[in-house]
Amino acid sequence: MNASLPTAEALRAALAGLLDGLPPSQATRAVERLITNYRGATPTGTPLLRDRSDVAAYAAYRMPATFEAVRSALDALAVAAPGWAPGSHLDVGGGTGAAVWAAEATWPDDGGAGARAGGRNTTVLDWAEPALALGRELAAESGVPALADVEWRRTRIGTGLKLPDCDLVTVSYVLNELTDGDRGALVAEAARAGQAVVIVEPGTPDGYQRVIEARDVLIGAGLRVAAPCPHSGACPIEPGTDWCHFAARVSRSSLHRQVKGGSLAYEDEKFSYVAAVRFDAEPVRARVTRKPQTRKGQMLLDLCTETEGLRRETVSKRHGPLYRCARDASWGDAWPPHDARDHPPESR
Repeated sequence: MNASLPTAEALRAALAGLLDGLPPSQATRAVERLITNYRGATPTGTPLLRDRSDVAAYAAYRMPATFEAVRSALDALAVAAPGWAPGSHLDVGGGTGAAVWAAEATWPDDGGAGARAGGRNTTVLDWAEPALALGRELAAESGVPALADVEWRRTRIGTGLKLPDCDLVTVSYVLNELTDGDRGALVAEAARAGQAVVIVEPGTPDGYQRVIEARDVLIGAGLRVAAPCPHSGACPIEPGTDWCHFAARVSRSSLHRQVKGGSLAYEDEKFSYVAAVRFDAEPVRARVTRKPQTRKGQMLLDLCTETEGLRRETVSKRHGPLYRCARDASWGDAWPPHDARDHPPESR
């Protein structure tokens, strides 16, 4: 494979190559079971991926979306800490390695612009050997040198797990598979081991609740929130009334559409996340928490802010450059943009 391919394209190509020939009916059955588990009916304390067919179905059904969600979270961390790049990465419960691909997309380790000198030491831990085996194959198929050097290690995820100290710990779409005790122990150990910890869960009320619980553990361990929150204080959302989540656009290959039974060329992966660090980082002053609403001559932005909690801002045409930025603003963006702070918007 051409190593110059962008990481997302390289992932799609590797998936297409490895999954070619998988019987559609077998993939469909495995996908249906995985969908049920993903939506919350997972028996906690047991791995989701049991054999090669499960893993292949998972890779087609979930890996592109997981990649985009984690990449969005890592991109937010990179914006908050632009002078930092991880020299070591530990992906806990990483399965087929979507977070490893996402880290490579965020901090290219290819010797080019933005790469870290000396390379990045990366390890994926998971309790499902079939997932690790396919992850290893996908990485080898990618043709990306940094992915070929990843260590894939079978390990039980939960209480008793001891992690080596490292720069970046990622835990993505894992907490819902664990018992309450294992979940808390894992987050606490990630907080102890990592200089930066990024946790991603589905963008559901339950997923958000797991992220909030993990956020509290990370802050209690001395880390500071770098994203998505503008602060490390309590979440301003009143429990039970709403949940914080974002969306990442996922390009879908023909294979992906076939396995998922869809026809669109894209989908939006909704996710909740927290990125917390032990080093200097500058969170955004405010973040757009809903899709911006368009009114005649106005844009309405729902924001989570550094000092004023949740509030809505109205940006009108009279704000000039700021209004043009508001028309281009997306769910999850920082606000205001650094290059458009000329005019104060109206709050209401």
